[in-house]
Amino acid sequence: MSAQDFLVELGTEELPPKALKSLGDAFLAGIEKGLKGAGLAYASARVFAAPRRLAVLIEQLATQQPDRSHSVDGPPLQAAFDANGNPTQAALGFAKKCGVDLEQIDKSGPKLKFSQTIPGQPAVGLLPGIVEASLNELPIPKRMRWAARKEEFVRPTQWLVMLFGDQVVECEILAQKAGRESRGHRFHSPGKVHISRPSTYLEDLRGAYVLADFAERRELISGRVAELAAAQQGSAIVPADLLDEVTALVEWPVPLVCSFEERFLEVPQEALISTMQDNQKYFCLLDAKGKLLPRFITVANIESQDPAQIVSGNEKVVRPRLTDAEFFFKQDKKQKLESFNQRLANVVFQAQLGSVFEKAERVSKLAAFIAERVGGDAERAARAGLLSKCDLATEMVGEFPEMQGIAGYYYALNDGEPEDVALALNEQYMPRGAGAELPTTLTGAAVAVADKLDTLVGIFGIGMLPTGSKDPYALRRAALGVLRILIEKQLDLNLADALEFAARQYADKVKSDGLVAQVQDFVFDRLRARYEDEGIDVAAYLSVRALQPGSALDFDQRVQAVQVFRQLPEAETLAAANKRVSNLLAKFEGEVPVNVDGSLLQEPAEKVLAQALAAADEAVAPLASARCYREALERLASLREPVDAFFDAVLVNAEDSAVRANRYALLARLRGLFLGVADISLLG
Repeated sequence: MSAQDFLVELGTEELPPKALKSLGDAFLAGIEKGLKGAGLAYASARVFAAPRRLAVLIEQLATQQPDRSHSVDGPPLQAAFDANGNPTQAALGFAKKCGVDLEQIDKSGPKLKFSQTIPGQPAVGLLPGIVEASLNELPIPKRMRWAARKEEFVRPTQWLVMLFGDQVVECEILAQKAGRESRGHRFHSPGKVHISRPSTYLEDLRGAYVLADFAERRELISGRVAELAAAQQGSAIVPADLLDEVTALVEWPVPLVCSFEERFLEVPQEALISTMQDNQKYFCLLDAKGKLLPRFITVANIESQDPAQIVSGNEKVVRPRLTDAEFFFKQDKKQKLESFNQRLANVVFQAQLGSVFEKAERVSKLAAFIAERVGGDAERAARAGLLSKCDLATEMVGEFPEMQGIAGYYYALNDGEPEDVALALNEQYMPRGAGAELPTTLTGAAVAVADKLDTLVGIFGIGMLPTGSKDPYALRRAALGVLRILIEKQLDLNLADALEFAARQYADKVKSDGLVAQVQDFVFDRLRARYEDEGIDVAAYLSVRALQPGSALDFDQRVQAVQVFRQLPEAETLAAANKRVSNLLAKFEGEVPVNVDGSLLQEPAEKVLAQALAAADEAVAPLASARCYREALERLASLREPVDAFFDAVLVNAEDSAVRANRYALLARLRGLFLGVADISLLG
């Protein structure tokens, strides 16, 4: 079957830059879906996306659909004809549904059957519908109309190119009649661009100062920005999202180096970087020490004969932005950071839970409580907690919300606060996302955990639990943050104690009955997904969860030990034995004796097991106390043989009640040794 290349390009007014890449990908996916649905084979497909165009090139697209066979089963013969052989309404209805006379229906089988061969249609007649369907399915939150037309799209359309081979596909889509005339760069080559055939599309546009390939433009910008940054003895900050957005803004990218006055470097560099990236779409430069250079790179959309004019224009535009940041910084420094708490006394944290200042006071006390228990400085943690929300009331954060925490750090240093106190004002928000950076100081870790626990207790305490996808106070993220800090920073904090302290601070503002247990369960529930992501068996998590450890660090150490234990050859047998022991103990009537009476041991196998348990207890107790859980379980693995021998040779439910009770005491001791680490009966 013959094949031709196919090209479709829809020209528009400037498309939304943040959505351009996703629009292009969706356009390609929609066309491929349509081609496959139509049974049209092709060799390859690729998308092109630029500010004023979306295009898809299909290479070696079949010119004709293959013929298709279509069969439909009808009613059974006995239902299709009466006793006299006359057709029933069921038979007549089936023939009518198939659009043929009853004589054309196959009656040779147990059911009526209609088969037909559907000849394949030419691809050229199917392509307009496939393209139109793909455009209609693009992820456009809000479509617009233009002029007096009823058509809707993300932006007004300007032209349409549709070529199959070297022929135009005659059609009209979104108010544009298909042709072979594209448009060049708005300034360098504003006229029409003749597209000879699909395979020449990229080069035809390149000659008109348009790089239609998004990936090519992105790579060009990235490479040139790196070169220019190196020439300035620096390196560029190039966030992926910003690079995509800049790529979506230009058809003919020309990166240029600009500068700003060095006096602005006295302002926190995070504020300068934020405004230059977010508002102006500039790439900022850092020196070898990570300090901001008074330089930035802009990406022009034209190749100017006098680039100095473009540089000057961008420098003029950025100056007011930097001046604003400078003004806010200087204004805020006119008063002590702590004084901003006065404003926060009138700012509501949550209607039922009081003001932001009241939250800061609670966090201060809870942070001190936590710091004492994890080896930190309680006084500094309390100070950091008291200052933790102050910068929310500053001019800087009012203008640049992303500066919360960072602004507080700079203002605290300006006031002469200790370095760890200042750092804690930013570290309280860590981790800011999955896998994000954790606090570097114990003071910061204490404040971060305190802030999150205070929110969890408060919001749970007024009954506003997260449901489904709704979690307005980001409680799941807070819980995960607490776990990451405690586990990865190796901080041994009893979570129940900290939660009880947090709940007491709220007094009668929250319903305290069962609150601590509810929040603790919610926090530890988050560990299940964490371990699944790490490839740890759910059973290992559940075996530890059954013991309800109070420390997240202790919980993790036990889970890691159980995961290693599961790989041992003895693990499966011992897990099964523990399960059997658990079931036996649950059915025992009365109280199981605390100690094993050696004089009541009769069978050799139970004597051997008793000796093995005594030796294991002596070896494992210090290991468990030192939280060397992995070594403890490895030592307990040696019990496999005496346990197996016991169950093979000994009748647990002996007739003599004293012997029976003693054997249950032996089993209870066995189970107790394992329960010092985890309930391994759940591993089976």
